[in-house]
Amino acid sequence: MDAFYASVEVLDNPELIDKAIAVGGSKQRGVVAAASYEARKYGVRSAMSSVQASKLCPHLIFVKPRFDRYKEVSNQIRAIFHEYTNLVEPLALDEAFLDVTINKFNKQSATLIAQEIRYKIYNQTGLTASAGISINKFLAKIASDYNKPNGQKTISPEEVELFLEQLEIKKFFGIGKKTAEKMYHLGIFTGKDLKQQSVEFLTEHFGKAGASYYNIVRGIHNSEVEPNRKIKSVGTERTFEENLSSEVYLEQKLEQIIEELCLRIKKQNLAGKTITLKIKYANFIQKTRSATLSYFLSDEKILLDLAKQLLYQEELEDSVRLIGVSISNLNNKNEEKIIAAVQLQFDF
Repeated sequence: MDAFYASVEVLDNPELIDKAIAVGGSKQRGVVAAASYEARKYGVRSAMSSVQASKLCPHLIFVKPRFDRYKEVSNQIRAIFHEYTNLVEPLALDEAFLDVTINKFNKQSATLIAQEIRYKIYNQTGLTASAGISINKFLAKIASDYNKPNGQKTISPEEVELFLEQLEIKKFFGIGKKTAEKMYHLGIFTGKDLKQQSVEFLTEHFGKAGASYYNIVRGIHNSEVEPNRKIKSVGTERTFEENLSSEVYLEQKLEQIIEELCLRIKKQNLAGKTITLKIKYANFIQKTRSATLSYFLSDEKILLDLAKQLLYQEELEDSVRLIGVSISNLNNKNEEKIIAAVQLQFDF
């Protein structure tokens, strides 16, 4: 979907049409969750601090997120996907992979299927979508960003090799900013440069990911579309209206975060063994602390006690602007029974 959260807000409030808007945060605090294309012209991007976004775009309008509404629209869109195939792997509320090799309408062209889906999405929701079509998930993902907004691109099998050789390394799906910078230092700027490296060289410099880079630049990516993709972690976080240094106030906020986290994991009948605490200080330095237990936990009191011990595991370096808590190492495979409430003494 194109600027999904922001587009939904514009759809529901026509007064925001053609305005630079950011979903999430405020002029003083928080982080941008999504930005309209009008805001992006000024350099505003998701995950950017609201303060920085306001400096780049002084007339930026901040809108509070409404995730229930976004989920409602997302369900409408996924229903359209399932008209064509049951092989749908959601990546987020606004994005998914579809395998249409065999589809419910016996259509032979994935390009035409993408056009139909985009047309139905617009007719039923009033929102635009972009699509990428190719021989695997990696290439389809790259292609989906090519003609945004409201466009699509197909990379046919015979075009794959040349397309990847000419592609800038920073545009490879899965290669982030830090990895791209490391590649630049090694003289790797394009797919062609990457393709010239041996698997031994790439493994030496990038570890296990090296073999993956060796394959993807050759168009090899055998990951199947997984309709029942397992959740790896569940988390929630809060950016405070004012930086906090008082232990009393920090614990109050932590209680609210744990309460929300427990509602999420219990709603999905999940529990986990690893709890991670994220702290972002007033100077924007971010630290994480985690602990892994031998039991699956979902009990609110136990998780809160553990989160508090992580909070005070080390002395706080500064006042705190954000706290987040996530739980991972989940019981997705149902191999063990959930331990809903046990009496444990946590020692660090």
